[in-house]
Amino acid sequence: MRTLQDATEMICDLKGSVIALDALIGALLHHVPQALRPELLRTFEHNAEVARTVLLHAQISEHTLKGFESDVGRFAALIATA
Repeated sequence: MRTLQDATEMICDLKGSVIALDALIGALLHHVPQALRPELLRTFEHNAEVARTVLLHAQISEHTLKGFESDVGRFAALIATA
């Protein structure tokens, strides 16, 4: 039972980290001038493609890929509209 508790605590810790990073990204985007957003989006999409390639060749769950794709889409929308 301790292993399940450890896993649950780790997952909760990771969720907290993701929420903190989301808050940081939102704050940073408010300080990026509108004129620089298209270049930021291109760079982000390039980096996401590199990460996607790495993930597709790694032994990870479909849940991880799904979460990655969901967040990439959300962050791209944030960059475009923030």
